[in-house]
Amino acid sequence: MDFQKLCNFDSFKQAWSHYGYHGENFQEVIKREFTRIKGTTYLDHAATTLYPESLVRDYFQDLSRNVYGNPHSHNPSSRLTHDTVERVRYRVLQHFNTTPEEYSVIFTAGCTSALKLVAESFPWRPQTESKAGSHFCYLTDSHTSVVGMRGLTSGLGVVALPVSPWEVENKAKDGAQGEDVICQMPHLFSYPAQSNFSGRKYPLSHVNGIQARHLYPACDHQGRWFVLLDAASHVSCSPLNLQECPADFIPISFYKMFGFPTGLGALLVRNDTAGMLKKTYFGGGTAAAYLSGEDYYVQAANISDRFEDGTVSFLDIIAVNHGFDALYRITGGMHNIQQHTFGLARYTYMLLSSLCHGNGLPAAQIYSEGQFESPITQGAILNFNLKDCYGQIIGYSQVDRMASLYNIHVRTGCFCNTGACQSFLGITNQQMRRNLQAGHVCGDGIDLVDGQPTGSVRVSFGYMSTFEDCQKFLNFVAECFVEKPVTVDQVRIEKLKTATAASQDVNEYLPIKIPNGEICKVDEKESPTEASLSGFGHRDSNSHEEAYTLTNIYIYPIKSCGAYEVNDWPVGPLGLLYDRSWMVVNGNGVCLSQKREPRLCLIHPQVHLPSNKLLLQASAATSTSLSLVNEAQYLMINRASVELIQKLMSSRQDDSEGERLLDTQNIISRFRANLVIAGVEPFEEDNWPHLIIGNTPFVFAGQCGRCQMIGVDQETGTKTKEPLMSLAAYRNGKVTFGVYLTHQLPEGSTKASVLSAGSLIQPEPHSS
Repeated sequence: MDFQKLCNFDSFKQAWSHYGYHGENFQEVIKREFTRIKGTTYLDHAATTLYPESLVRDYFQDLSRNVYGNPHSHNPSSRLTHDTVERVRYRVLQHFNTTPEEYSVIFTAGCTSALKLVAESFPWRPQTESKAGSHFCYLTDSHTSVVGMRGLTSGLGVVALPVSPWEVENKAKDGAQGEDVICQMPHLFSYPAQSNFSGRKYPLSHVNGIQARHLYPACDHQGRWFVLLDAASHVSCSPLNLQECPADFIPISFYKMFGFPTGLGALLVRNDTAGMLKKTYFGGGTAAAYLSGEDYYVQAANISDRFEDGTVSFLDIIAVNHGFDALYRITGGMHNIQQHTFGLARYTYMLLSSLCHGNGLPAAQIYSEGQFESPITQGAILNFNLKDCYGQIIGYSQVDRMASLYNIHVRTGCFCNTGACQSFLGITNQQMRRNLQAGHVCGDGIDLVDGQPTGSVRVSFGYMSTFEDCQKFLNFVAECFVEKPVTVDQVRIEKLKTATAASQDVNEYLPIKIPNGEICKVDEKESPTEASLSGFGHRDSNSHEEAYTLTNIYIYPIKSCGAYEVNDWPVGPLGLLYDRSWMVVNGNGVCLSQKREPRLCLIHPQVHLPSNKLLLQASAATSTSLSLVNEAQYLMINRASVELIQKLMSSRQDDSEGERLLDTQNIISRFRANLVIAGVEPFEEDNWPHLIIGNTPFVFAGQCGRCQMIGVDQETGTKTKEPLMSLAAYRNGKVTFGVYLTHQLPEGSTKASVLSAGSLIQPEPHSS
C-alpha cells in the first residue's frame, strides 16, 4: 500500500473524526495564536506545551493596568492581589470539577515541590521490632519525583514498596476490605493518572480501590490508606473529574497545561485529609501566632495559608487566570482537547506501527500497552525506537539529531521514568548498573550499550498540534530512516482502520455548573399567610410610647450597587429574594466593591417581580467594567442610632473642612442596610438575641464591622471621612454599626414569607 496515500488528511479523518475546535478554521487559530512556530514541528508537549500569544498579551496588559501588591498586606493593591489569587484557586477547583468545601489548593513551585511537600508532611510512622509501620508504595511506572519521595521516607524507617502495574489488580482480594477502624496506621500509595513515558492512562477507579483496601497493596496491609494521584502528565490534554476519583493529594504543574507560567504548580488536598499533615518548618504567612523567644507556634487555620511558606508567586498565579481564559476561549474545554490530541496520536501510531522497510521488516518498535483504542486508556503520547532494515535499533540520539535538522522537536532518553523504561525496553537492574559503569547517566547521549537501547524517542501532542505536524514527522521518518521503497503493513493498517472507535463520542467528564448568583424562586401558587400581630409591640411601663416598627426595606440585587427600596418583599431560604444575587467583576473575575470603585453606587438596580426582570439605571456614571452577602442574610440598622451619630457629626464638624452636614437619609443609605427600624433606643438592637418582624422570626448573627466604604456618598459616589470618624469616636475605636440577622424557617420549610414596611417588631432582649 502506498505510504503517501495514507499520509493525508482524508485518511486521518477516516481514522478519527474529531479535529479542531468550535467549528472554527483551525489553521486560522494557529496563525493567530502561534505565529512564532511557523516552520517548526513541535512534538514535545509532554515536557511543556506552548502558550498562545493572547495569553501573554492579555497578561502583560493586565500587569500594565493594575497595581498588584503583596497579598499579606491589607491596602487596596494587596486586596486586589488577594482577591485575584483566591479567584484562581476557585478556577483550579472548578476545572477539576470540585469545590472549596472538598479540596484546598496549595500553590507550589511545581509538581515536584508539591510531591516533596507531601513527603515532608505526611504523618509517617516508622517500623519497629514489635510493630509494623507506615508503607510508602508507588507504581513502578512513576516519575523520578515520585520515586524520590522514598529518599525521605527511608530515612524515617518507613517501608518503601514499588508496585508493578500488573500487581495492583491481579493481587487484589475478593471483596472490599473496607476502612480499618481498629488500625489507623497511615499508608500512602502513589500512581500516575497517565504515564509520562508511554501515555498509558491508569484507571482512576484505583483511587477508590486503594482507599477501600480492595486493590493491592492496600489489601495486604492493615491501616488507613491514602492516595496520591500524580496528575501532571494527565491534565495537559485530558479532563480530570475529582467527583469520580477523590484522591487525597493531586500535584500538578501549570506550564504543562498552559505553557506559561513556568515555575508554578499546585497541590490539591482533600480537606478531610489535610488535618493529618504535619509541618516542621514554618515561613511567613503560615502562622496564626508564634513567639520568637519561646518554642511556641500555632499554625494558620486556613489550609492553603498553612502550607504556603512566605509570599506566593502572585504575579505567576495571575498569569494562570489568563491561562484558563485562553484555554477555554480557544478550545472550549478539556474534553475537546482530549478528542483532538488523541486523534493525532492515534493516527501517528497507526502509520508508524505499520511502516515497513522495502524488505518488509517493521521500521519502528512501539512501546505501548494497547493499540490506541480509546482516549480513556491512552493519552496523546507515542513512545518508540526506530529500527534499520536488519531489525537493529537505531540509537535515539541519531534520531534526535536528524529531527533537529528538520526542525522537528522531540524528546529522547528515559524521560525521568526509569521504571517504565526498564519495563518496555527489557533492561534489568543489573544492566542498568552496567550501563552506569559504561559511562551512561541520565540525560546523556549514550543511546546504545552493547547494541541494546538505553532509552527511546517520544513524540507528544498538545491542543495546538495539527495534522501537518503528524504528516511532517511521518514523512521525516520515511525519508531518513526507512529503506526504499517505503511500504506499509496492509493487514495491520486495515485492522487498525476498521477497529471500532467507540470512544470517539466519549463525554464522561461533565463539568459542574456552578451558577453565579443562584436564584431563589417563590412559589406563586402559595400566598404567604398573614400572622396575627396581636401582642406584638407590647412593652412594659418603662418603654417608649412608640412601638418598635420596621420603617424601611432595602434590597441590593447587585453587590455594591445602589439600593432598591420596597414596601413588601418575599423572604426565602436564602434571605430577601434577589438580595445580592449578582456582582460586578473585573477582567480577572474578581468582585468589585465600592471600596475599590465608589461609582458602583450610581448604578441603581430594580427588580420587576411580575416579569422576572432586572432593570439597571445609571446616574451620571461613566462606562466601566462591570447569595454574595458578606456575613449573613440581613443587615438591620436603627434610626435612633443613625440620629445619634448624626448629632455627633454635627458637634465634631470643622467648618474649615467645608463638608456639608449629612442628613439622616444620606447616612442611612451609606450603611447599606436591608432593614431599618424605629422606636428603639440608640444601639439597643445590639443586645437582642432574637426578634420577630411581622410573622418572621430572626436570630442575631453578630455586629457589623464597618470600613471606609460608609464614607461613599450613595448619591454622588464621592468619599468623605464621615460618618466613620464619629462612629469610631463614639464607640471608642469599636467601629461597628448595625446587626446581622438570619431568619428561622420552620424545619424542612422552603416556602417564602413576605416582609412589609410598617410591620411591628417584637424583640427579645438579653436577660440581665
